[in-house]
Amino acid sequence: MTTLSRPASTADRLLAIWERIKNPLFYVILVAWALICLAPLYFTLVFSLKPVASAYKPPLFLPIPFTLENYRDVLAALPLFPRWIFNSVFVSLIVTGLRILFCAMGGYAFARLEFPGKKIFFNAMLISMMIPGQVTLIPTFLVVGPGVIRGGLKIGDLTIPTGFGLTDNLAGVILPGIVAAFGIFMLTQYFKSLPKELEEAAMMDGLSRWGIFFRIVLPLSQTQLLTLALLTFQGEWNAFMWPLIILRTPENFTLPLGLNWFRGEYYTLISKVLAGSLFNTLPILVLFFLFQRYFVQSIAGTGMKEG
Repeated sequence: MTTLSRPASTADRLLAIWERIKNPLFYVILVAWALICLAPLYFTLVFSLKPVASAYKPPLFLPIPFTLENYRDVLAALPLFPRWIFNSVFVSLIVTGLRILFCAMGGYAFARLEFPGKKIFFNAMLISMMIPGQVTLIPTFLVVGPGVIRGGLKIGDLTIPTGFGLTDNLAGVILPGIVAAFGIFMLTQYFKSLPKELEEAAMMDGLSRWGIFFRIVLPLSQTQLLTLALLTFQGEWNAFMWPLIILRTPENFTLPLGLNWFRGEYYTLISKVLAGSLFNTLPILVLFFLFQRYFVQSIAGTGMKEG
């Protein structure tokens, strides 16, 4: 007996065609998007390696003629350049270290400790993540700098300062960044995924809450802590708006702020401007390519447990 096969419908043929082209199409889209994202960095490198007089002359896709003169000029023209690098490294490392510590402490408190108003404080912290940073710039400046009330709050003969007075001081750049709501939230979610039995066993062995935190919880959280450190370092290294508001003298500038000064002075010398910008970009690129796997691992583990 002969079995007659049903003719393929238009929908079946389209589905078969889609199955054949689906993967190649996705790869083409990903490659095209990667090229679009990498193009600014590539052209920055190319133009920074070309002489100023040849910046706009063909070939535009290759550094021909090749020169390192732009980099030498940046270092020679800006005597404060090493100081700006030091300021950026100092601020980034201090903020990174303090944020890891305080965010880990806050995250552990929300994940393991019971205290009055816990849910209210946690929800308030989540709400603060939705407020644009520009909204809080003026209040933050008043608290860190001259104070909410100029001259301080006077109560009889007693004057209580309402600000830290850290204008034009690197400590003023550091202070607002030592804690971040996102860091607390990320670590809270991770700490909730850790088995409580480990801490209970350590407590039965006589280990205090502080000992459990520093000797058990933190060593088990190396991936999340490293990810938070990388994100924090990247953010502080590239920070521009807050240092621009709080700093005044060139000696206290961080590298992004100092390079902006350079752009203002040599705005027509595009090759030198881009050469200076790469000094600020390369450290972050190196860190990202060295530790990118930790980003993926941390994000995968952040939302493992709710509540």
